[in-house]
Amino acid sequence: MTTSVPAPRIPEAVHRRRWAILGVLMLSLLIVVLDNSILNVAIKTIATPAPTGLGATQSEIEWAINSYTLVFAGLLFTAGLIGDRLGRKKVLLGGLVVFGIGSALAAESGSPGQLITYRAVMALGAAFVMPATLAVLMNVFERSEQPKAIGIWAGGVGLAIAIGPITGGALLDHFWWGSVFLINVPIVLVALALMVWLVPDSRDPKPGRLDPVGVVLSVLGLVLLVYGIIKGGELADFTDAKVLATIIAGVVVLIGFVVYEKRSDHPSLDVTYFRNKVFSAAMAAIALVFFALMGVTFFGVFYTQSVRGYSPLESGLLMLPLAAAQMIFAPRARLLVDRFGNKATTTAGMLLIAATLAAFATFEADTPIWLLEVVFFLMGTGMAHIMTPTSVVIMQALPREKAGSASALSNTFRQVGGALGIAVLGSVLATSYRNGIEDKLGALPPGLRDTAGESIEATLGIAEKLGPRGQALVTPAYDAFLHAMHVTALWGTGVALVGAVVVAAFLPGKPPAAQASKQEPELISTGD
Repeated sequence: MTTSVPAPRIPEAVHRRRWAILGVLMLSLLIVVLDNSILNVAIKTIATPAPTGLGATQSEIEWAINSYTLVFAGLLFTAGLIGDRLGRKKVLLGGLVVFGIGSALAAESGSPGQLITYRAVMALGAAFVMPATLAVLMNVFERSEQPKAIGIWAGGVGLAIAIGPITGGALLDHFWWGSVFLINVPIVLVALALMVWLVPDSRDPKPGRLDPVGVVLSVLGLVLLVYGIIKGGELADFTDAKVLATIIAGVVVLIGFVVYEKRSDHPSLDVTYFRNKVFSAAMAAIALVFFALMGVTFFGVFYTQSVRGYSPLESGLLMLPLAAAQMIFAPRARLLVDRFGNKATTTAGMLLIAATLAAFATFEADTPIWLLEVVFFLMGTGMAHIMTPTSVVIMQALPREKAGSASALSNTFRQVGGALGIAVLGSVLATSYRNGIEDKLGALPPGLRDTAGESIEATLGIAEKLGPRGQALVTPAYDAFLHAMHVTALWGTGVALVGAVVVAAFLPGKPPAAQASKQEPELISTGD
């Protein structure tokens, strides 16, 4: 079968404004990614009792993060199919409107339950924004420029990681916690205006049918699984009958999802992709690195703010080295891949992530802060040398016409890996903390004792209410949290080491020089 690439297929008027269009797409991407990095800084404030925060428990905070992630990940494929059918510009505009409305509602939440619900609304909008931005990009750039454009598009994630914590910290220093969501609204309005003016519409002339059963099964399975894990951490008992039943039900539904998708003639997830071992290994690497990283980010906020006493803004600034390393090294990671191959580069990245996680297991309340900064920088460096090579491998493992599916799938694994990381490592943190603080809470009334054991914020909050009598709880709370953080960091280290083994076993090494030169034209053309 011949594959002829037509001469310029992009209208001249669109071609002239392609970089401006890319800027608008990146603005849309920015607010979707920015939202999660902003929320990470606000976690401690939201956990603080009213009127400062919502008094959210650790479990409720995890759900405020996971409700967004799970809805987003579960709907990505369906959103892509709807965009192909109705037109990507229409779907992008609609997604931004829903995201903006959800942000405004989240800002005015009166309870943790409302915040969780409105975060899910935001995710519904975000799910339509993310795949549509890449689909529009593919339709405004010629094939030769697509790799460069996608590289810049992906760099938006690093930019959001850098801007998010600083923006969130600055807002929390001057306004109430809801401002971290309200900030999205003016950005959405600007993006909508620019999009209507600049972005052309496009659609697939032969769109696939929707897969509502598959979507429901995937979302239901993930929600049951993660809810069971969070509940197990909250109860500090993973053998509880309800916890086990929920986790098993989630696994069964997800197995049912895979079986259904395998038999469907219009699946939202083509499971035959995973017969390719290289593709599967790259997906596993993405999921595992975000599993480890999101869990660490979760406890890192409590370490810097609750134990070290930094403000939300200062805590955000402390994350800058991680984002800076990603922005510096992600565009250059291909140089190492060209020299040493995917296997060596990605395995080294995974081992570096494992080492930085292990470093957290040594941190105490008085560890020099420059050491934390070095660890964050090395963590960002490791991530850059995992995400870029694995993304290239995923895009090249499938035919060119499946590039959109490959991109959406890698994003789904990233989101789900992150959600499970927060759930599993958050549960390990909660269980270890409860076990460490329990015997110090004997003097408290039974009702308060249970609440105080949930998290370091809960213990410190009750200690503050008790006045001088509560001061005896402060040092034990710090000690229990640091021990729990050390245990959680070692779990994360183990996950990263598993990732290193997976990529070392299955990712391709450096091809021989003759073979590499033969493949070069094909590699350039499949960069989309």
